[in-house]
Amino acid sequence: MDGFGERVHAVGEDQWGLSTPCSDWNVRMLVNHIAGENMWTAPLMAGQTIADMGDSFEGDLLGPDPVKSFDASAEEAVMAVHEPGAMERTVHLSFGDVPGSEYATQLFADILIHSWDLAKATGGDQRLDPGLVSACASWFAEEENAYRSAGLIAPRVGVTGDADQQTRLLAAFGRRA
Repeated sequence: MDGFGERVHAVGEDQWGLSTPCSDWNVRMLVNHIAGENMWTAPLMAGQTIADMGDSFEGDLLGPDPVKSFDASAEEAVMAVHEPGAMERTVHLSFGDVPGSEYATQLFADILIHSWDLAKATGGDQRLDPGLVSACASWFAEEENAYRSAGLIAPRVGVTGDADQQTRLLAAFGRRA
């Protein structure tokens, strides 16, 4: 979350409309997506369902101050995953129930990969924390086929045999580093 937040704070006023590696999203839409994920975190970690929340977090969630709105959403999400017992709770997602730890890991992966997307779009630092890349790659190795089958990620991109772990991870998520 910190890495994504740093990149959000670096977005220039004239960069919110720039294209991102996520072909359907510009910078504002990408940040809005993560803010929305953040806003879902507390209610879902508290046991609510997607049906309970309805369309509460649809549309433009960033308003006139996208950085401030993102920061507020991030703070709420971080607090929710750090609550005592949060990792052991059952979280009700659209595809079924999972432990809080699995939901938190899915959020972590989404935020990490979109950190690179945001940096790529705005000309920022594209280097991701190697420890986070390693943790994400370990988790995603077993999840990639399910994500691809569900249409949640783009086709895998080919890389050379000497590609570093970040390049391989991004390729697994359909990004060309």
